[in-house]
Amino acid sequence: MQNHQSTSIMSIANNKKAFHDFFIEDQIQAGLVLEGWEVKAVRAGRVQLKESYIHWKKDAFYLVGCHITALPTASTHVKPDPVRQRKLLLNQSEINKLIGKTERAGYTIVPLNMHYHKGRIKMDIGLAKGKKQHDKRQSLKEADWKREKQRLMKSVRG
Repeated sequence: MQNHQSTSIMSIANNKKAFHDFFIEDQIQAGLVLEGWEVKAVRAGRVQLKESYIHWKKDAFYLVGCHITALPTASTHVKPDPVRQRKLLLNQSEINKLIGKTERAGYTIVPLNMHYHKGRIKMDIGLAKGKKQHDKRQSLKEADWKREKQRLMKSVRG
C-alpha cells in the first residue's frame, strides 16, 4: 500500500460489518467505474456498503450489492439502478494476487471503505478469512478490554 501521509484521504463510507465478520489479512486500493449520477450521489454521501461484496466475472472484479441512492435531481433520460454491479479498476498483478488467494487459500474479498484519493473516488478492498462465532465473541471481548483499559488509564492519570 502507498504512503498515505502525503495525500489526504477523506472517507465516504465504511463497512464496519466486514471487520466484525472477517479477519482482514491484506488491503488493496482500487478505482471504481461509476456513472455521472453515481459520482454526484457519492459526493452527497448517499452510499451504503453494508451488504456488498466483491465478485469475479468475465476477467474483472465487480462490486456487488453496494447501494448508491440517486439524487432526486438525477437526469430524466437516465434510469438509475442503485444496486448495479460496478467494475473495480485494478492492475494485473493485483488481480492475479487476488485470484490466487481466493482460489487456493480460501479467502474472500470484501469492500472495506470508500474514500476520496487525490480527488478521485477509490475503494479499499480486503483479502479476508471468515470469523467463526467464537472468534467474533473474542474480538468483542478484546474491544471491551481495550475500552476498559483506556478508562482505567484515564482515571489513574487524572
